[in-house]
Amino acid sequence: MASRHDALADAVLAGRPATESQALDVLQAPDEELLEVVAAAARLRRKHFGNTVKVNYLVNLKSGLCPEDCHYCSQRLGSGADILKYTWLRADEAVEQAAAGLRGGATRICMVSSGRGPTDRDVDRVAGMVGALKQEHPDVEVCACLGLLKDGQADRLRAAGVDAYNHNLNTAQSHHDDIVTTHTYADRVDTVNRARDAGLSPCSGLIAGLGESDEQLVEALFALRDLGSDSIPVNFLMPFDGTPLEGTWELTPGRCLRILAMARIVCPDREIRIAGGREMHLRSLQGIALHVANSIFLGDYLTSEGQAAEADLELIRDNGFVVLGADDAATGVTPSPERHHDPAKRRRGAGTDVPANA
Repeated sequence: MASRHDALADAVLAGRPATESQALDVLQAPDEELLEVVAAAARLRRKHFGNTVKVNYLVNLKSGLCPEDCHYCSQRLGSGADILKYTWLRADEAVEQAAAGLRGGATRICMVSSGRGPTDRDVDRVAGMVGALKQEHPDVEVCACLGLLKDGQADRLRAAGVDAYNHNLNTAQSHHDDIVTTHTYADRVDTVNRARDAGLSPCSGLIAGLGESDEQLVEALFALRDLGSDSIPVNFLMPFDGTPLEGTWELTPGRCLRILAMARIVCPDREIRIAGGREMHLRSLQGIALHVANSIFLGDYLTSEGQAAEADLELIRDNGFVVLGADDAATGVTPSPERHHDPAKRRRGAGTDVPANA
């Protein structure tokens, strides 16, 4: 007999959007129903995105020294986190970093800078970088993430060749003031609207694990749906030492899967991206998560390292997916015959003086 999660997927496939109570039910499904939840969400993922995974690559144009006080951020005002801090990359450095991601199989480059928002001079600087990147790689998709936008800046970015703009809502409106005080929830919504009105594809997502309730996670997802976000990055809090949320550990791999499944069921035809924190929190369930989400970041994040890019591509391949828009040669989809055929010989444990692997 079909589960209620399958019945919900049937309804969504038939064009009946999920309700908030149904989304909450997905988020609160017991462990014994976890695979049923994943299977139901996977049907929606396959319907809209087949077996493809969109690969994105981050270039941090300017790192650290941000005047905002976002409690989760290692780049925040007063952060004691041990991270790289540097001012703007030169245009040639930015293009070089972006090209590395493209060689790895990415089709979308996310150009990010720390700070409250760009000056007009900053926008011109980024516009020049985008022009240089597209001159060398005309088919690349570029997403900019520069903070809160002012009048005319989104139009300038669009004219320079930027395709999308990222500005995450991060959390529910009812939880926003608990995690940041230097700007408002309305400020964030305004920037997403400015980007969309200028013809940029709106990219906006959330961070899970900020002390929010289940109901607030649902609230955030429905806000993103109603805002018209084309792509929804789902981040999982990385609690950097030196930030107000250091030591916060609210997430389990199963909860992360439920959050992704809820996002898919609420926003069935939107790009759902597994973003920062996936290695830390999904751990061995990253592959299962790809059956719900259809997009990941390749390699490293803004201030933290991700798993090896080769491991990311192997993760995609081993779970039966292909990289969207990239050929096998570019992504290493065809494994070399020398790999995985020489088992590591045991040199520890029984019969040796080396401690056991346990």
